[in-house]
Amino acid sequence: MRLTLHVWRQRGPSDRGRFVEYQAEGMSPDMSFLEMLDVVNRGLVARGEVPIAFDHDCREGICGSCGFMVNGVAHGPERGTTVCQLHLRRLRDGDVLWLEPWRTRAFPVVRDLVVDRGALDRVIAAGGFVSVRTGSAPEASAIPVPKDAAERAMDAAACIGCGACVAMCPNASASLFVGAKLSHLGLLPQGQPQRARRAQAMVAAKREEGFGHCTNVGECEAVCPKEIPLEVIARMNHDHLVAGLCRRDGAA
Repeated sequence: MRLTLHVWRQRGPSDRGRFVEYQAEGMSPDMSFLEMLDVVNRGLVARGEVPIAFDHDCREGICGSCGFMVNGVAHGPERGTTVCQLHLRRLRDGDVLWLEPWRTRAFPVVRDLVVDRGALDRVIAAGGFVSVRTGSAPEASAIPVPKDAAERAMDAAACIGCGACVAMCPNASASLFVGAKLSHLGLLPQGQPQRARRAQAMVAAKREEGFGHCTNVGECEAVCPKEIPLEVIARMNHDHLVAGLCRRDGAA
């Protein structure tokens, strides 16, 4: 396969940046997208040029490290996958691809396709921890959890924090991310003691980090590699509203 790549090159946060064209020739359709970039980078190094910088780690769609825009779509054209899981067989020979980093004020560009997603970590940190007694493992039936609640909690916990939802949202909202993190604890009995405080703290942190408001466009759900449903945003709004009412009434 032969692909034409227009890659965003930016030496640092203060650099203006620009698109640079590269040819990816002789690529196997069985290659992953990042393996293709590895081959391109080996060619650049052999010519004494600076390789393209991009985030990656597990390359199995688990860690959430990788992620950039492919022709204006976060993680590329294949639904329910990260860019490291995107294979060239999903593309056509001769395709022209435009690669650029997540575009949002909350994710400043570090270099080329690499952005600083520390804002997401700070939002999680604002939520604190679950204060439950630890020790020996309890009996499986000691804390009954309804099957439906357990399944929805595990679905929300699948969020890997890649930031695709933020990058694709026209408002740069992190509501799907925050909703997922609140839901996977708020749906379980162990997460109830700090549920109200957690919702208020994480929503406040989201605003402080410069993320926008959700207007139910739905682009976040469409590009989420773990297909987190929009209902987690409704649950976040519910918890935040209830927490505010309880605090006003002196109940929390």
